[in-house]
Amino acid sequence: MKDFGTSSDPRVQAQLDRLAALSLPQGRLGLETMHALLARLGDPHTRLPPVFHVAGTNGKGSTCAFLRAMLEADGKRVHMTTSPHLVRYNERIRLAGKLIEDGPLAELLEEVLDAAEGLNPSFFETTIAAAFLAFSRTPADACVVEVGLGGRFDATNVLGPEVLAACGIAALGIDHERFLLAPEDGVPQEPVERIAFEKSGILKCGVPFATLEYPPAIEGVISESAYKAQAKWFDGWHVEARAEGFDFISERGSCSGLPLPALPGAHQIGNAGLAIAMLQIGGFDPGEQGVRKGLLAANWPARLQRLSNGPLAQGREVWLDGGHNRSAGDALAAHFAGRRVHLVIGMIEGKDSLGLLEPMQESLASVTVVPIPTHDHHRVEAFGPGAIAAHDVPAALAGFPDDDLPILIAGSLYLAGEVLRLNGELPE
Repeated sequence: MKDFGTSSDPRVQAQLDRLAALSLPQGRLGLETMHALLARLGDPHTRLPPVFHVAGTNGKGSTCAFLRAMLEADGKRVHMTTSPHLVRYNERIRLAGKLIEDGPLAELLEEVLDAAEGLNPSFFETTIAAAFLAFSRTPADACVVEVGLGGRFDATNVLGPEVLAACGIAALGIDHERFLLAPEDGVPQEPVERIAFEKSGILKCGVPFATLEYPPAIEGVISESAYKAQAKWFDGWHVEARAEGFDFISERGSCSGLPLPALPGAHQIGNAGLAIAMLQIGGFDPGEQGVRKGLLAANWPARLQRLSNGPLAQGREVWLDGGHNRSAGDALAAHFAGRRVHLVIGMIEGKDSLGLLEPMQESLASVTVVPIPTHDHHRVEAFGPGAIAAHDVPAALAGFPDDDLPILIAGSLYLAGEVLRLNGELPE
């Protein structure tokens, strides 16, 4: 079962009910339906402010958050679409810096769903069409668009060179195996190389792009994709971590002594660097002052977020992260290195149940497994012999000893959304 969100506004809820009834026909791949839907809406995706398009397995959302924060620090108005939402569907569409309001959202979804009659688009295709339609009608200086799944066949990949300022590819890892590793002729067979092939499907002719550093085999796949697409790879940048911050070194202009990003985790330095590089090649270099302000202002809920003192946290150190794969486990292990932590985990059925846990083994004081409301999820047996079960997150937190160890809640963005709701922290 999938939860596509609820709303206290009956106008929005009526459209969310229509969205929830949509389904992706089994085995359908390609962008034909998306192009057909956008054509009925007047092709709004061709009339957008300059777009920064970001793919990746992990870190693409954080990179989008840095892009937005740095652009806004430079006085720019920014549209943004990301997924999934954590608490409210409105989080998926940000217009000129603000989440779309309920009234305009209801009208927008009704218009798109009416236009989609007979096409049978998916939930995500409809959502992206709505975002692009809203973006085309509201003045702004730039758009930030996060890829949903993969890249090559993602609904956002209708974006063409006429609107793209720059593309970016963040960290790569194994995820969504059922879709991204489906057997196909003429594609790389090594799993991570196949993932790189799918993500680099967003590259477009003449559009500059930047990436993180990858092993040679992955860089070879991306290089081939770039050659075929005639895209321009900007690899003349890197970051150097310092004790209290980092340096960004670039052929186009370096920044020394930058502060640590507001988003916790050593991996966020790389994501921030990717955002700066994308802005430089996309013609929106915010300068050192804009970079500094953006680093400190960036906000991306449920990505190594420390919960505020609320109904759940109750004064204890509680961290929340939507990570659900091995790459996320590596980042979490680095963040909690040298510390013991109680883990509360809930994970969607079909995900690698041990992928997150194995990199963190040395830090785990305990593992408590909770269900994910309205979703099929892994049972406690999937997490190894030492794991115990709890009825829900509040019950899990109540069961921990008063030992001053931090608590980490992770495994699913759907679970993270429920935690934020329970703790009274709605994303803005």
